[in-house]
Amino acid sequence: MKQSPRVLGRPRHDENAKPKKDIVLETATRLFIKEGYKNISMDDVAKACNVTKATIYYYYPTKGDLYTSALLAMMDRIRLSILHILEQSIVFKERLEQLIEIHLSATVDIDMKNFMREATINLSTSQLKEVQAAENNMYKTIEQAMQREMEQGTIRKGNATFFAHAFMALMSVGYFKDGEGERLFQSEAMAAKEIVDFFWQSVEK
Repeated sequence: MKQSPRVLGRPRHDENAKPKKDIVLETATRLFIKEGYKNISMDDVAKACNVTKATIYYYYPTKGDLYTSALLAMMDRIRLSILHILEQSIVFKERLEQLIEIHLSATVDIDMKNFMREATINLSTSQLKEVQAAENNMYKTIEQAMQREMEQGTIRKGNATFFAHAFMALMSVGYFKDGEGERLFQSEAMAAKEIVDFFWQSVEK
């Protein structure tokens, strides 16, 4: 029987290999983290993946689509990590400390503020809405945990949304470096303890 021709630009499929789309996305994410949106072209991604540019465009029609997908995947991984930590059966304060320590360690090379700034500048309105929705889902995970702890009497009653955003804002201090590149905290563990101790004073009963 005559084989149907492949769609132009569609990559060959190997059942035993990691999906090409995943490889493209992971590679592009690493490049965006290292070089930023403007400094990475679709050709750069194709070369790094050892595939044709047509393959990249088959999965991601524009660089904005690729950048959007990279951000969505990154935020979803962060959200799932947050969820996993917050669902543990240890005291809430310890969960918060663990969340900050792990999050800071895992994202030490990721400048999320710059990622979001470049998204605002370079993405379409619909793409930006997708990114903002994913960001809101991250906050929602923490907000729901705050609400549960309020209901269980672990922390004082208050606005769970405010608590979640305040916590995330404080967590970002863990990335702070002065003009000479010196970090505010000597380690992620120290940052986690100091930040949670500060936050806890405002929510403890």
